Amino acid sequence: MATFKATGMAALTHVIDPELGVDVVGLGLIYDVTLDDNGHCVVTMTLTMMGCPLTDVLANDITAAMQDLPGVQTVDINLVWSPAWSIARMSRAARLTLGV
Repeated sequence: MATFKATGMAALTHVIDPELGVDVVGLGLIYDVTLDDNGHCVVTMTLTMMGCPLTDVLANDITAAMQDLPGVQTVDINLVWSPAWSIARMSRAARLTLGV
């Protein structure tokens, strides 16, 4: 059986950054996904830049994707700035899509 982190990351590949047209996992924005025994899911992530105008859109889409998973009762987004995001965190497919 897949771990919850793997299941969560797979679900998050359907969350697309509306500006870039690439999923948040491929962009390297998702650092961790956990689920405790009470059904509380925490998604630890970063953004490409502070003050990103899409923060609320991404948070809503991520929350919706996680709430669809079995066992998830609540979702929190843990937004972190360390380690800092860089292009090196992007998947090869994301880099090709964006021409980086």
